[in-house]
Amino acid sequence: MATNPSWVVLKFGGTSVSSRGRWETIAEVISERLTEEATGRVMVVCSALSGVTNQLEEIIAQAPRGAHHEVLAAIVQKHLRLGDDLGVDAELLLHEEFSALERLALGASLVGEVSPRVQAQILSCGELMSTRLGAAFVGGLLKEVRWMDARTLLRTVAEPHASLRRRYLSAACEASIDRELQARLAGASERVVMTQGFIASNDAGESVLLGRGGSDTSAAYLAAALQAERLEIWTDVPGMFSANPRQVATARLLKRLDYAEAQELATMGARVLHPRCLGPVREHNIALHIRCTPEPRQEGTVIAAQAVGQGPQVKAVSAKHGVTVISMETLGMWQQVGFLADTFAVFKEHGLSIDMVATSESEVSVTLDPMANALDPAALARLQRDLGRTCKARIVEGCAVVSLVGRQVRSILSQLAPALNVFEEQQIYLVSQSASDLNLSFVVDEAQADRLVSRLHQLLFGEQGPDALFGPSWEELSGRVLPQAPFADAWWRGRRDELLKLAEQGATYAYSPETLRTQAARLTSMASIDRVFFAIKANPNPEILRLLEARGLGFECVSPGEVAHIRELFPQLETGRLLFTPNFAPRREYEQGFEAGAMVTLDNLYPLEAWPEVFEGREVLVRVDPGQGAGHHRYVRTAGPKSKFGVSVEELPRLAELAEQINLKVVGLHAHVGSGVRRAGTWSSTAVFLAQCRAHFPDVRWLNLGGGLGVPERPGQEALDLGAVDASLAEFKKAHPTLELWLEPGRFLVSEAGVLLARVTQLKTKGAYHYVGLETGMNSLIRPALYGAYHAIVNLTRQGEAPEVEAEIVGPICESGDVLGHARWLPRCAEGDVLLLANAGSYGRAMSSRYNLREPAAEVMLPALELGE
Repeated sequence: MATNPSWVVLKFGGTSVSSRGRWETIAEVISERLTEEATGRVMVVCSALSGVTNQLEEIIAQAPRGAHHEVLAAIVQKHLRLGDDLGVDAELLLHEEFSALERLALGASLVGEVSPRVQAQILSCGELMSTRLGAAFVGGLLKEVRWMDARTLLRTVAEPHASLRRRYLSAACEASIDRELQARLAGASERVVMTQGFIASNDAGESVLLGRGGSDTSAAYLAAALQAERLEIWTDVPGMFSANPRQVATARLLKRLDYAEAQELATMGARVLHPRCLGPVREHNIALHIRCTPEPRQEGTVIAAQAVGQGPQVKAVSAKHGVTVISMETLGMWQQVGFLADTFAVFKEHGLSIDMVATSESEVSVTLDPMANALDPAALARLQRDLGRTCKARIVEGCAVVSLVGRQVRSILSQLAPALNVFEEQQIYLVSQSASDLNLSFVVDEAQADRLVSRLHQLLFGEQGPDALFGPSWEELSGRVLPQAPFADAWWRGRRDELLKLAEQGATYAYSPETLRTQAARLTSMASIDRVFFAIKANPNPEILRLLEARGLGFECVSPGEVAHIRELFPQLETGRLLFTPNFAPRREYEQGFEAGAMVTLDNLYPLEAWPEVFEGREVLVRVDPGQGAGHHRYVRTAGPKSKFGVSVEELPRLAELAEQINLKVVGLHAHVGSGVRRAGTWSSTAVFLAQCRAHFPDVRWLNLGGGLGVPERPGQEALDLGAVDASLAEFKKAHPTLELWLEPGRFLVSEAGVLLARVTQLKTKGAYHYVGLETGMNSLIRPALYGAYHAIVNLTRQGEAPEVEAEIVGPICESGDVLGHARWLPRCAEGDVLLLANAGSYGRAMSSRYNLREPAAEVMLPALELGE
């Protein structure tokens, strides 16, 4: 039991420190904790502003090429804007960190590399800047806040066998009581100490990091050092769930767990907690509370020595991504003494921590967890080389661990058998049942992980209701508790009566011309972008295309049918406004693209090798694979070795040779990493990548950065900062003034402009399940069935009424997958009510079908609210 209950440690994550509203909540929470214990003290541990650590990593990646200036400028502006919102002088407060970043990045550009030591210094600036701003703001309200440098509070443990990367970027501290620190802080007049997560110092006094997500661990170390009464982790979700709630809407809040269960969940992929933060609080029996900054009154999850539900039970399904499998094969290991010791010693020499292990007579397979290891291609290559002394090592990247987490799992394997059928026909690299009997795990291809988790959760928890362990579902919390900011001012709320009347004609897609115009104007006003093309596969509706063409947009087509559609609508469209980007298409389609006057894009060497005469003397763009995809689902990640799109970087020299042989000019380069991306630095990173590829093609004058600009789809999601995208690309153009930059978005232009309207046909209750049936289903909108896409659903007829029922929203198609929304909280519905599915303007009607010989929803462009187009 903690013997010094006077301290409470509060840790706030990146989203919790990125706005004035969140800092006001932090101040309120601190004030409440001080009031709860009149003589108590509060230690506040903060992360960097949301997205800043990623931006600092971009500086590390781009500084050796001297391309860091735009990212650095964006970081500075983000902190200056927050300082203005908080009413503090950010330029004065952060002068030291701004100067340090400039100096470190300049040094990296001069030497052409960034050492782990310098990386630690750069990355530590994020937390230092956020806490300086926060301490100034909260101190102005509470008058008793002391800012302290975490590097004076936490000292790391020396690891002589660890690599430089591990020692500087993923270090560890002792989880011990620190009487000296307690005495030092006891003499301070301020009752609130604000410090940084993620950073500490080594014996030499240098800055070191505790690994990504290390702010949780910092808070746990400090809670142990201070013998705190409790540790509170404040984040943007209200606790741990039975699955990742961002991916599985029916995931239920876990109200109370013990340390071991929480450790397993965190280790196996539950990102709300860093796995290393559980050890210190467990050792000192400190209760850990997970709380939600957007909803501070929500109770959340409590982690303590005693949990609920101690019998055999699966409590959650999780996935851990980015896992690497090392398979080591040799016939010599059979009955050989010390083979495993010798082999594992190689991992120790390289400072790598092994996660899971499976053995057979001639092979050993292990996994490396990216959260515990600083992995890079060079490090893996060195490991493979040294393992070659004792075995034949094979490295498989791009894997994921899917785990069933609970208690006494071995004793209920027979009950789990039906659920395990989901792994049929999957490539399973390794199966592990933990010695603690707390999880059963499967290592699979990363691309399959999210789908497997969703299916397993449905099978295991589909009929689970609230009880002592399981709280409300994520959908219930989203609908009743969490803010609805992305949809509070949606255009369709103001046109309710018009939409209700329209729905009387049957299921209908309705489009807002004002929203289309607004989105088009946002893109065409970007100073850094020279041309915008609409990816018409998102929605080929003629009225939408005419509206966008009138605003100067071009069109990106992926089939001869789409090219013909555009030419029929706009026979006089200039060549420079028509792109044709086929993929694994037959020869005739390339010929048709040239005949139609389109700019043709190649994404494979085969057409040049097999049909050189088609391309002789032509000008083309080349789509290059940047090697790593991004996006909201594996089906929309369009880069990386498991994606069929693009020419790999290694093949570019050969492509250049083939082009020279037939006098083919490569005048543009194209890359597209995926869809639904809301990270502002994505497109500048793509531009830098393509600029490097330009070395093979001297005639390149256009860089097509693809699309993928995401829009908020779920409650609580932040919108893409288009201004930050523009600013980062503007900096790139300063360094490359002769290059044109293009974008080819689809979803961004039309998604929010469209809604699907459908009337309720029937209601049904089966046990704990309530079903609301609609007149149309997956024949009109297949995205939820195809890849679990989320569409906000509201009862437009009863708009404004309180939700009462958690329901499955289904259609009339004879398929069990015909579900448009799982566990949605709605007012009680009645036959004839009109439900509205939001963000349906992209890949809705365009992907519809006449399956079951049912007609899909019709389309209507609503009248403009103002005269003229």
